[in-house]
Amino acid sequence: MNKLSKDSTLRQPIDEDSVGQRIDNYLMRRLKGVPKSHVYRILRSGEVRVNSGRIGPDYRLQAGDQVRIPPVRTAQKSEPRMPSGPGFRPVILFEDEALLAIDKPSGMAVHGGSGVSFGVIEALRHARPEAKFLELVHRLDRETSGVLLLAKKRTALVEIHRQLQAGETEKRYLALVKGLWTERKRIVDFALEKYVAGSGERRVNVNADGDHAVTIFRLDRRVGPYSLLDAELKTGRTHQIRVHLAHLGFPILGDDKYGDFPLNKTLAKQGLKRMFLHARLLAVRHPLSREKIVVEAPLPPELQQFIEASRRHA
Repeated sequence: MNKLSKDSTLRQPIDEDSVGQRIDNYLMRRLKGVPKSHVYRILRSGEVRVNSGRIGPDYRLQAGDQVRIPPVRTAQKSEPRMPSGPGFRPVILFEDEALLAIDKPSGMAVHGGSGVSFGVIEALRHARPEAKFLELVHRLDRETSGVLLLAKKRTALVEIHRQLQAGETEKRYLALVKGLWTERKRIVDFALEKYVAGSGERRVNVNADGDHAVTIFRLDRRVGPYSLLDAELKTGRTHQIRVHLAHLGFPILGDDKYGDFPLNKTLAKQGLKRMFLHARLLAVRHPLSREKIVVEAPLPPELQQFIEASRRHA
């Protein structure tokens, strides 16, 4: 069923969280259910006005702007299906008026898409219908657990993104890898390139023509025939830690893309049914107070139990 959009009032003032947002993204957020092609059509035709003037889709909203949105038909769209049973109850590591940090479980995507009907962000929005703004600050792979940061204000999102791009944040992971790592500290600087495999799956490999990628690895401890490494990301490329370690000959245990597949089957029988990669720490400057915030997530029980079992059988 279609309905007439409520966004038909002339000269609608924008809210604080929309300052700095592109007008096309603002419209798609406000006009849920309207095809993207129609949003761009009303922009091109001049039906959308900012301060009574025509603007392009790349115009960024400013404080004090008045936006006219014409009446449009929006499709009644069903909400993403949330998990049955008790639902997603995230462990909250930090929360205030600007930021929310949770301990993301392994096996849950951060957002829907690519065959996944919902992810962390959809589940949180569903659980917090009163939230005016809630966006992912960064991403974690589906099988990676640990600290995931979200913004509750657009100004906070923009500022943390600036810190990430400027290298002003600290992101640390724990990875258990195959083999005995001998160096106390190693700086790995291998460029990474994305490509599409024959199966259609998106993958990443080391390639000198790819994007600059730096990871600092430190030996935490030996665990039987394995090594527990602290990985500090200096850049944030897709699958960066996983590909850097696989390229060095130290694949992460349980990695189903770049790992040792025969070993993974053996590990699954021993109780490790996921990738051993955990985002243990994220440090940022608070976007409002400018104070340093350090958020940490403890190693999940299943990973801690595997370490203890591996020590006993070493």
